[in-house]
Amino acid sequence: MPSFDEVLKEAGEFGRFQKRVFFLLCQTGITFSFLFASVVFLGQTPDNYWCRIPGAAELSERCGWSLEEEQNFTVLPLLRLGNESSSGKCERLDIAWDSSVSCASPLARHGNRSVGNPPLATCHGNWVYKQPHSSIVSEYNLVCGNAWMLDLSQAILNLGFLAGAFTLGYAADRYGRILIYLLSCLGVGICGIIVAFSPNFTVFLIFRFLQGVFGKGTWMTCYVIVTEIVGSDQRIVGIVIQIFFTLGIMILPGIAYLVPTWQGIQLAISLPNFLFLLYYWVVPESPRWLLTRKKGEKALKIMHNIAKHNGKYLSPHYSEITISNEEVTNPSFLDLVRTPRMRRNTLILMYAWFTSALIYQGLVMRLGIVGGNLYLDFFISGAVELPAALLILVTIDRIGRRLPFGISNIVAGIACLITAFLPEDVPWLKTTVATLGRLGITMAFEIVYLVNTELYPTTLRNFGVSLCSSLCDLGGIIAPFLLFRLAAIWLELPLIIFSILAVVCGLLVLLLPETKGISLPETVEDVEELS
Repeated sequence: MPSFDEVLKEAGEFGRFQKRVFFLLCQTGITFSFLFASVVFLGQTPDNYWCRIPGAAELSERCGWSLEEEQNFTVLPLLRLGNESSSGKCERLDIAWDSSVSCASPLARHGNRSVGNPPLATCHGNWVYKQPHSSIVSEYNLVCGNAWMLDLSQAILNLGFLAGAFTLGYAADRYGRILIYLLSCLGVGICGIIVAFSPNFTVFLIFRFLQGVFGKGTWMTCYVIVTEIVGSDQRIVGIVIQIFFTLGIMILPGIAYLVPTWQGIQLAISLPNFLFLLYYWVVPESPRWLLTRKKGEKALKIMHNIAKHNGKYLSPHYSEITISNEEVTNPSFLDLVRTPRMRRNTLILMYAWFTSALIYQGLVMRLGIVGGNLYLDFFISGAVELPAALLILVTIDRIGRRLPFGISNIVAGIACLITAFLPEDVPWLKTTVATLGRLGITMAFEIVYLVNTELYPTTLRNFGVSLCSSLCDLGGIIAPFLLFRLAAIWLELPLIIFSILAVVCGLLVLLLPETKGISLPETVEDVEELS
């Protein structure tokens, strides 16, 4: 009986059918990037807000003041009386208005400085916003002492990614790629709608966590499906999916610019996931996965369909395909470390995922936004990542995976080290070298997806990729704390840590086997035979 790769070669390794499926699944990269980076626009801190003095709302209504007039009459002048340095955002004067206050001269009783300055009180929930529904910050009062809750919302999303990597990665290996992909798309859409209409911040966090769980399911599963239906020479299509992620990063600020409220932005980035449910009729189950579940007839039927759409014809003797003789069990972490080379690959890949995410997010946060236009600067920051994918496409099929993987990490580490010791009086040079470091770590981040997929057998592939990539989410959670804690000691100290982590990663990945032009391993034995 022929092997799956022999049948795939005759049916077409990257024909019309695979190109169609590939293009459709690439759209998942766009929607996942929306979810990944949406907090930048959902959580914009409003420029103009203040703490309302008790009784000011009733007085404003009685006097017919606009919000600007209320602020001018009741906040700014009184704060100048109480504390010249206070802005009225996190503190208010410890007084209360009553019905005896005059609309014409509300400040008369506080106008005499000789009686002493009124004391200040910390604001607790009585904030007023010029645009109350522009972001989750104004919606749920995530300002002043509550500002840390905005960081919590992003940490919760990363925890969702982490949980999704374990649960849905396992489910995709047990119940099928396309089933979990479709259920994940449905989950992202439903949870996204609930997030948009959350009555309080607790509900918001719960369903943002669930949206992270399902979002990770869509991203990882679509990546594995694409990789499993193309030939070994075309597996760099996984890198192209990363380009669609970058395109999503570039599209997101346009959506945020056109939609004035955070609920509108949330719906705009969530509803497209329902369109992916139509893939039920056009994207088949992975035939590789079907073979591992002893479903050779269904796999062969899909291969005949692929050949038909590709204008090819399978030989009559292809009535059966070699089925993996490896016993199919429910995958576990022990399966990934039971044999020597699988254990080595797993530990190195887990470290590579963790390092890539930690350094990538750390450099993005450190570089910050240059200038005052958030939308334009965010677009440019996404465009900077495009050369990374293009460099990978140019080099990965010529010199292999391992060398670009190692060099990109080492370049990122050296760039971080140089940036740390460059003088502050040459900011253009400091920014340029830091950008080089970001390009290097972006390349490493994108290559690890491809290499991770190619180093696991079909029976463990989705679970292995999901589990290793869960370290990416852990790195994303740790990155802001590591960056800001170390920067408080010495501003450049995080870069020193990043450089050490990246160089060590670059050396370790050189121990991985080269997978250029090699068929995807079907069993653990195949992985052990990789040199």
